[in-house]
Amino acid sequence: MTYFAIVVFVLAYACIISERFNNTMVALVGAGLIMLLPVIESRDVFYSQASGIDWDVIFLMLGMMIIVSILRHTGVFEYAAIWAVKRANGSPWRIMILLMLVMALSSAILPNVVSVLLIAPVTLLVCDRLAINPVPMLMAEVFASNIGGTATLVGDPPNMIIGARKGLSFNAFLLNMAPIVLVMMLVFVAIAPLLFRGFFTVDAQRVADVMTMNEDEALQDRGLLVKCGVVIAMVFAGFIVSEAIHLQPSLVALLGAGALILISRLQRSEYLSSVEWDTLLFMIGLFIMVGALFKTGVIKTLGQLAANATGGNVLVTTMLILGASTVLSGLIDNVPYVATMTPIVSHLATVMPGQSHHHVLWWSLALGGDLGGNLTAVGSSANIVMLGIALRSGNSISFWQFTRKGVVITTVTGVLGAIYLWLRYFVLS
Repeated sequence: MTYFAIVVFVLAYACIISERFNNTMVALVGAGLIMLLPVIESRDVFYSQASGIDWDVIFLMLGMMIIVSILRHTGVFEYAAIWAVKRANGSPWRIMILLMLVMALSSAILPNVVSVLLIAPVTLLVCDRLAINPVPMLMAEVFASNIGGTATLVGDPPNMIIGARKGLSFNAFLLNMAPIVLVMMLVFVAIAPLLFRGFFTVDAQRVADVMTMNEDEALQDRGLLVKCGVVIAMVFAGFIVSEAIHLQPSLVALLGAGALILISRLQRSEYLSSVEWDTLLFMIGLFIMVGALFKTGVIKTLGQLAANATGGNVLVTTMLILGASTVLSGLIDNVPYVATMTPIVSHLATVMPGQSHHHVLWWSLALGGDLGGNLTAVGSSANIVMLGIALRSGNSISFWQFTRKGVVITTVTGVLGAIYLWLRYFVLS
């Protein structure tokens, strides 16, 4: 059964990379094959936190998609698009940098999937107003989302997993991760013009037309906007204090979506208009295939092999965890990978000689898991959501188109992360 799970995952991954098949179909067929043969049982798929579908991620996305659908009817995205163009004087590069910084900051205080769902529609409208290709901006934003989400406990799902397993607080993540995230964002902003050079040519007349527009006129339903503002503020507050109130972010998002459905009085077709069903189904299929690798022990074996190669040296272990996590989380999705690695890292922390540097193993796992999400199109949930939004808007981003840029960003941030861990926890500690 182990070999069958590996073969199905590899074939499905090859089909996704080839871009000759619909990704959702590939993921669901792969999941179906896994479930037809006795690799995993229904209780593993639907009820297991370790090897099953991560329903928290799925329902978080569903709830926020419904909220975004309702928010669209207020005209606030058009307002934000015109505002962004005018503040940047119509320069695509300035707009890209502005949206990247907004995305990174938003992803530090909210789950990065939520940030993508809120900011991507604004990006599409900005690009439509200026008649420019939105693909570079969407990719730059999701890279910034994965980097920014690394800074805090709530920004990226792997951080939530690590925080829960190790008992690390919001402040612990902020103090240990935010400094290097700031450096990474500065470097990313500096290299973005090189990474995406040649993409933007803008018509001066289109810029002039937008500059004369009054963004206030874009607001269509101010009453609904106020209602959405109140509910979304409560949802965001719920995200921040979710641990204290013992309510998962997914439930907070669903409660917010339900409240807006009731008070908006929109028709079902209207409040479901922005739900990316293909994206949700693709993620469900991917969770099932990766869950089979977990159930059969494939991921655990890979982690233990990496751990055993360190020879008990804390620095070597730290760098190996960082490197292996960056690559593997980028290939199989960082949520199940980090969930699998936490018990391995916990074991390593207990058997390593000395106690002074054990916490660095957790920061190494967090950095590798979060930053590895930028490696490929399936490396993080935020990537999958962004690609789904792009496809729905008629601006598809191919696996290799994303990965060519992702490899550069992941390499640069990974090297910066390694230097940071070495300096802060071994040289200056």
